[in-house]
Amino acid sequence: MSHNLQTEPTEFSQVIAIDGPSGSGKSTVARELARTLNVLYIDTGAMFRALGYFADKENIDLTEGPALNKFLDSIKMDYGVSPEILIRINGVDLTEKIREHHVSKLASIISQLPSVRKYLLDFQRNLALNKICVMEGRDIGTVVFPNSFSKFFITASVDIRAVRRLKQLQESGDTKVTLEQIKDDVRKRDETDMNRVVAPLKKADDAMLLDTTDLDLANTINILSNEVKFRASHLGFNL
Repeated sequence: MSHNLQTEPTEFSQVIAIDGPSGSGKSTVARELARTLNVLYIDTGAMFRALGYFADKENIDLTEGPALNKFLDSIKMDYGVSPEILIRINGVDLTEKIREHHVSKLASIISQLPSVRKYLLDFQRNLALNKICVMEGRDIGTVVFPNSFSKFFITASVDIRAVRRLKQLQESGDTKVTLEQIKDDVRKRDETDMNRVVAPLKKADDAMLLDTTDLDLANTINILSNEVKFRASHLGFNL
């Protein structure tokens, strides 16, 4: 394992960046890592999902233009309101709604729009000001916080990712979607995310790659937490 550390702590943001493709388990990993380290957990995917869901409900055309800009100017997004409320827009709790399967497609569409990414980039950076946090998404280590003091890229096979996603949906009461449908959606989302013009999904050069196909959650968290603590101690960050 390579630990290439710069010597000046102020060059690094106090962000633990976790990126990876859809269904890789990065949300579960990031949430558990934040709990283990007792730091803030920030789920950026939930933000794209919330914007996609809310814009769709408001019949906003998901393309660049005056209508989308007016929509973004008119909303107030709140994150981490309480243990029960992860995210809301204009006072509407979207915590459960954004996990519905069809919202994945809306999130994929809206995440390609530069104005949306700019809106959330500012929002995410403000959330992480002056505090250690675990932030997960698809471009945290490459675009949002390229100077994160600790970076990880979490991945897994398409089959495993689809099975995990199916289990998640079934646990939330959605039994209509088949495994083959999810596999197809995962492949399409990968293609979209990796080939979009703005902030494509890719591993940061200085991120640790971790394939969780054959790793359980406990082992994954052990690997990540040890790496984070090592880097934090050498940079003088108080974990």
